[in-house]
Amino acid sequence: MTDTSSPTATDADPTADADPTAATNTDTDTGTETAAEGGVTTLDHWIDGALVEGESSRTSPVYDPAKGAVQKHVRMASAADVDAAVAAASAALPAWADTSLARRQAVMFAFRELLNARSGELAEILTSEHGKVLSDAAGEIARGLEVVEFACGIAQLVKGDYSENASTGVDVYTLRQPVGVVGIISPFNFPAMVPLWFFPIAIACGNTVVLKPSEKDPSAANWMAALLKEAGLPDGVFNVVHGDKEAVDAVLEHPGISSISFVGSTPIAQYIYETASRNGKRVQALGGAKNHMLVLPDADLDLVADSAVNAGFGSAGERCMAISVVLASESIADELVAKVKERMAGLRTGDGRRACDMGPLITKVHRDKVAGYIDIAATDGATVVVDGRDGEFDGDADGFWLGPTLIDNVPTTSAVYTDEIFGPVLSVVRVSGYEEGLDIINRGRYGNGTAIFTNDGGAARRFQREVQVGMVGVNVPIPVPVAYHSFGGWKSSLLGDAKAYGPAGVAFFTREKAITSRWLDPSHGGINLGFPQHT
Repeated sequence: MTDTSSPTATDADPTADADPTAATNTDTDTGTETAAEGGVTTLDHWIDGALVEGESSRTSPVYDPAKGAVQKHVRMASAADVDAAVAAASAALPAWADTSLARRQAVMFAFRELLNARSGELAEILTSEHGKVLSDAAGEIARGLEVVEFACGIAQLVKGDYSENASTGVDVYTLRQPVGVVGIISPFNFPAMVPLWFFPIAIACGNTVVLKPSEKDPSAANWMAALLKEAGLPDGVFNVVHGDKEAVDAVLEHPGISSISFVGSTPIAQYIYETASRNGKRVQALGGAKNHMLVLPDADLDLVADSAVNAGFGSAGERCMAISVVLASESIADELVAKVKERMAGLRTGDGRRACDMGPLITKVHRDKVAGYIDIAATDGATVVVDGRDGEFDGDADGFWLGPTLIDNVPTTSAVYTDEIFGPVLSVVRVSGYEEGLDIINRGRYGNGTAIFTNDGGAARRFQREVQVGMVGVNVPIPVPVAYHSFGGWKSSLLGDAKAYGPAGVAFFTREKAITSRWLDPSHGGINLGFPQHT
């Protein structure tokens, strides 16, 4: 999900984009931005309930991927700017942590209503900066909204336990209290949903937040910050600092931040996990993926073909739960490939604001790297069934276009199979059946999501027990859990053991305190120096 060469990138993209520090213009308009020369705008940080330019003069370009043009710039935070955000969060923490559960719930309910009513505004922001089509942007917001609704029930979720008379006259009970100031570092591929996985629960539990969103599509973070303020969240509880590695390292190393939540590539997740842990923080670090769909001979091939297209090419394949490999049983592989190819012919790739099925990739550099895998496939002996470079695109000629690509007979030794491509490239690996397919999945480096397509309940039940992956779909191609379960993979897809949202999220953003209490009744008397006994 990010640049695998160094920890300078923080996005869910396995490629290295152009230097994000290269831009120098610092312009903007109104609302979440400030005006500047030449009509170009610059996005400010959001600190202590207001827009803040910060001390750093560095900026980075934000593109409209469908046009291939810079639409604004975003400020790159210095360590001093991160200090300011942490100071605001620290100052707001005591009062917010002491705020009643009822009041915290009220803010979450108000935020939920505002987000639901104005989700169209946010979807337009996502499409303009990420490139995903409007319907996909709306779906992203809907999934994030589920976590907000989960957080609205925080009073039920943070209840402690109570044991009366654990020993004679002694009661033991537990409390869940906020961790403190929490840091969130989120990727470009879901600029609304991934932050929404974390901050609603963190805030509802009584914490304050410093969010560092992707510099590629940063405006959603400011939009949500302003909406939280409108919902009644006190200033300083939610802060946004934009930036690159300098800002990321400042967040990871800051002594005032108690925890880090991150989604991105495995190499960067490892860097985040090791750096934050070394600095005494608890860490959620979700890494990369290479998700497989195992298709058995008895599967409904029309359902499989629809699912493979939806899961492989939605959001231009730029999602860690995309199906990138179809493990097709030999007996049905030819028919399945033909069905997938037929469906791909009807897809329109273009500007997400034009009712297309798939939008552009996030940057030109990423587009070019993904396209390069098509040449690798041919060199490695695979069959390029549909070449996404040859398509016609409903958008500006300078957009970062690559159409859906289908590659058959992919060797498991090829980089097309082993790498997290993070684009609209669907690979077909032919297998003899269940055993070989399961073995390929379990030998893989990643263990994020997987799916089996079959009408055999016994095979499905065996698969869900034997596959070494954290999220499993049975005739469901993208098995992202609903908000009251938790999201996270196995193996290199998750560093540590802290999953996102659901019960795991509540546990992560709270610290448990156990209290042993004895209140003496009036008849007590005498001295006993012995060790307390259970009676």
